[in-house]
Amino acid sequence: MKFWARTFKDNRMTRDMVIINTEEDTRTHKVFAAIEKIGYDFDIARPIWLDSNISDFKRYSKVRFYQDSFIEEIPFDYLEFSVLEED
Repeated sequence: MKFWARTFKDNRMTRDMVIINTEEDTRTHKVFAAIEKIGYDFDIARPIWLDSNISDFKRYSKVRFYQDSFIEEIPFDYLEFSVLEED
């Protein structure tokens, strides 16, 4: 699977990252592993999956995490996480 993570501030992309996961694992485990890597590389806490986030991700394979999904203050407006390529 291939994922794309981007942060936005004032409607401009400030940072992005592509994660490729070739392990034999479930889709859910691959998503959570990618979120973990993003948190480490972007030096941010892992976002909390709210019901609206789960619904958006199931429907569109894309989700936006705003400040309400993070416990700590974030230096951007939102984090967008999407699936680029499925296995």
